Amino acid sequence: MSRIDRAEALTLFREAPLLELARRADNIRKELHPEGRVTFVVDRNINYSNICTCQCRFCAFYRAPGDPEGYLLTREEIFGKIQELVDLGGTQLLMQGGLHPDLEISWFEDLFAAIKKSFPEVTIHSLSPAEVVNIAKVSGLTMEDALRRLKEGGLDSIPGGGAEVLVDSIRKEISPNKIGWRKWAEVMLAAAKLGMGTTATMMFGSSERDEDIVEHLFRIREIQEEGGSFTAFIPWSFQPSYTELGEDLGEGPASAIRYLRVLSLARIVIDNVPNIQASWVTQGEKIAQVALKFGANDLGSTMLEENVVAAAGVSFRLDKERLIKLIADAGFVAAQRRTDYKIIREFQ
Repeated sequence: MSRIDRAEALTLFREAPLLELARRADNIRKELHPEGRVTFVVDRNINYSNICTCQCRFCAFYRAPGDPEGYLLTREEIFGKIQELVDLGGTQLLMQGGLHPDLEISWFEDLFAAIKKSFPEVTIHSLSPAEVVNIAKVSGLTMEDALRRLKEGGLDSIPGGGAEVLVDSIRKEISPNKIGWRKWAEVMLAAAKLGMGTTATMMFGSSERDEDIVEHLFRIREIQEEGGSFTAFIPWSFQPSYTELGEDLGEGPASAIRYLRVLSLARIVIDNVPNIQASWVTQGEKIAQVALKFGANDLGSTMLEENVVAAAGVSFRLDKERLIKLIADAGFVAAQRRTDYKIIREFQ
């Protein structure tokens, strides 16, 4: 089958019946994952700080430098959270914060090295391209040098946070102080060159057009073709509550139907990224379960802790046992994985 192009994707996104999109995406999932398995990882999100100079208009979590509600976790607080993760059989640590104006690279190097020493079984899947660029800037380093030092310090892989929509006209509207899409791609390609795994995301449902969603998907596909190391793609919908952008737009979050159309189109377009994650964090467990018939083959993580989406008033929660049941009830075999998608255990 020939690869879909941008014009075909846009027509499909706008005009195809929902169940036709689902059928096409599900067929691709079956080709890539014929074993009928749906995976998840046991992890914890630790937001080491909420102090951020970026001040994205869609974010309800950040606090500006000097804000009395700003915080920076201590080493002891971070280690206590990781210990709770390990006690629950967790294997992945997702650490992200804001673009802190004062944290130089040595802070992260020392922290990651200490985590590796105390918790060698945990994969540090942390930071974001924007954070890497900020750390390099604060430390007077090139992005490549900063990334190399972070890897040597213990950083294993980089999540796709901060992608939003990879179209600069939209980025300037919703996050005007954040890096452009080319710099985001540059960090991801540099990480891949160092042998690090990465993931890609998209936040939709703000002010983007259909064409921008399509462009984002093709840019992910093209970055992967250039030498990217994306193991998964995760689309999620903008949560407008308590955000500046939400007040301006005056609309609720994207509908479940819109989410499923985006997800299925992603599976159809991004044929060189093996895994598509369903976002129960923003959609809830029922739509995430439905998404398993729209091209998704992964339910992300148990997310022992999540603060950023919760700051926008969304607080869905799922534990490991519930995830396993949701997967089984949808007709799939549940499997716990590591960050690199190596299977730890299947649950028959």
